[in-house]
Amino acid sequence: MAKTRQEKITSYEERIAQLENQKKLEEKRMRAEERKMRDRRLYKRAGLLESLLPDTEHLTDEQFNTFLRMTTANQFGKDKLAQLIADGEKTATMPKPSTAASAAEQSQAPNPNGNGGNPSTSQTPAGSGS
Repeated sequence: MAKTRQEKITSYEERIAQLENQKKLEEKRMRAEERKMRDRRLYKRAGLLESLLPDTEHLTDEQFNTFLRMTTANQFGKDKLAQLIADGEKTATMPKPSTAASAAEQSQAPNPNGNGGNPSTSQTPAGSGS
């Protein structure tokens, strides 16, 4: 069945509209997947923080923010972050070391809480009243 030129143009326009809708749906799915990945990362990291710092669950958001800034936004924290990023870039192409080696390295790493590496003692941030 032969179509007129106008019918062909109309069918092309309909197909274009369908493809545009498919594109919008795929972009929406992509944004939802990115949001889901971000949410997972945030929940996982927040859980890790709470497991490492159980006494902080009673702090207000402002107090917790102050604590994090005081303990991580210093030169030591910035240097460690830069080192981790640099190490991550180096190891992105290299195979991961065995877990026994990484555990030994972590146990020898200096403790950033300023207590000389002794995990049994802790320091409270200035102004916390403790």
